[in-house]
Amino acid sequence: MDRYSLLALLLFAAVATAAIADRIDADDDDELLIRQVVADGESEEDHLLNAEHHFSTFKSKFSKTYATNEEHDYRFGVFKTNLRRAKLHEKLDPSAVHGVTKFSDLTPSEFRHQFLGLKPLRLPADAQKAPILPTKDLPKDFDWREKGAVTPIKDQGSCGSCWAFSTTGALEGAHFLETGNLVSLSEQQLVDCDHVCDPEQYGACDSGCNGGLMNNAFEYILQAGGVQREEDYPYSGRDGSCKFDKTKIAASVSNFSVVSLDEKQIAANLVKNGPLAVGINAVFMQTYIGGVSCPYICGKHNLDHGVLLVGYGARGYAPIRLKKKAYWIIKNSWGESWGENGYYKICKGRNVCGVDSMVSTVAAIHTPTH
Repeated sequence: MDRYSLLALLLFAAVATAAIADRIDADDDDELLIRQVVADGESEEDHLLNAEHHFSTFKSKFSKTYATNEEHDYRFGVFKTNLRRAKLHEKLDPSAVHGVTKFSDLTPSEFRHQFLGLKPLRLPADAQKAPILPTKDLPKDFDWREKGAVTPIKDQGSCGSCWAFSTTGALEGAHFLETGNLVSLSEQQLVDCDHVCDPEQYGACDSGCNGGLMNNAFEYILQAGGVQREEDYPYSGRDGSCKFDKTKIAASVSNFSVVSLDEKQIAANLVKNGPLAVGINAVFMQTYIGGVSCPYICGKHNLDHGVLLVGYGARGYAPIRLKKKAYWIIKNSWGESWGENGYYKICKGRNVCGVDSMVSTVAAIHTPTH
């Protein structure tokens, strides 16, 4: 059965089946659409089977504790809803594995508020379109991790600072290409100090744990003169006062460009210029465990999470009966306990979840480290 026949069957089943997962927060357009086209034939009794065991394992694995019995019972209810939600995601994303993650006791709205933070896109004045690059001799597989241009997985905590991690990741890679040295840069500097904003020129303002935009952050770095090392300006995961010390700048931006909505150009810029700052719709990421995510339904315009594109593969793992897929390799900022040791694989070919819609490349200035 091909993809479109399956989708038609799911649509038919949805008409015959009452609305499902009605406890899931209804303020996300993609989730509403998912619930409309997926019919869950599993009984409530089957769904809740072993839920307490799974919840106990979840609490132990992720060191979860709750202040009161009421809070515990509420989180258990959210957890059961997310078990159902993960099953829905697997129906629409069968080449990936979805299930219990460290976010399984959070509602979708809580998850968005705490861990997402990408603001609406408008390009700053200094953002240029990346030049068209040749694509004839691109390698079939490419991974900047293997070449030493990617720092270890970081964890943004309960702070909507994903945009800052995407920004520093791109600059860390550009600095490596310029100097041969991999330096971990300070996200906290961006969280605390990047508030330069002219709404008419830049669009949404960068607002620390309340969200931001990678292109705005590149603009800030241009104006500030650079970014300090992580060790000199460590991450706290909270909004704070700016403590930027210009004498300790470790890396600077010379320019940044927006890459066209063309996967071959994105791949060419990745190979030539280093890891790329990318925006994505994270609706399937709360329940993602592994595999190549290639959902049938995922909005291309609701970009709410900033990540780092570090490579791509020609043929990713897929279950039996499903064709193996080409995929992008995404570095996330939710710690190594999420996804595939902190990474996300999403399929190439049709701008899934808007992964091709907001891509930026950055060039670094050689800055002496201290």
